Amino acid sequence: MPSSPGYKRDYKQEYKTQKERGESGTGSDSGSAQRKRLRRLALKKGMVKPGQDLDHKKPLSKGGSNTLKNARAVSPSENRSFPRNKDGSMKSNT
Repeated sequence: MPSSPGYKRDYKQEYKTQKERGESGTGSDSGSAQRKRLRRLALKKGMVKPGQDLDHKKPLSKGGSNTLKNARAVSPSENRSFPRNKDGSMKSNT
């Protein structure tokens, strides 16, 4: 959903929500740390290029794992919630 003119994100609230959901944390066992390690490994092995997203074939929410076997490189527009144009702007529904 596009932002309204003058909209300003509340990063503190977003971070608080992430912490409550267990999506972001501190320490080497947090979900975000595991995803970052997987991305670094995929970059090192040449599976993903800068500018591409690392996607899970089977989503973590459905029992997938943070392993290279369950990872694939996709364009950001394929991996994000809303369809996007090449310049990053959202595609219109018309």
